[in-house]
Amino acid sequence: QVQLVESGGGSVQAGGSLRLSCVASGRVTSVNVMGWYRQTPGNQREFVASEARGNRNYADSVQGRFTISRDGARNRNTIYLQMNDLNPEDTAIYYCNWRYGDLQYWGKGIQVTVSS
Repeated sequence: QVQLVESGGGSVQAGGSLRLSCVASGRVTSVNVMGWYRQTPGNQREFVASEARGNRNYADSVQGRFTISRDGARNRNTIYLQMNDLNPEDTAIYYCNWRYGDLQYWGKGIQVTVSS
């Protein structure tokens, strides 16, 4: 089992910034993919960003505004999502994701609200 704990969400006005964090613990392997997804009511969960071995991928909608990074002394099991120039369309519940092969785990999610 892998546990994921997100933090850093909240409310901000359009144009503002927030930084999300996610810490993975448990049976974590050193080789994995970690990332962020988001979901709004009535919609499917959508990809936001991911990081694996230094390779970073972003959804088109956040490219240039969001930055994913990874930290951690040994297993690098903490990821961040720096979100700049936020707009109301970024309002969602953001979920941390951890993947290794066929294994996949999700955090409980954290609310991000951007007001105009």
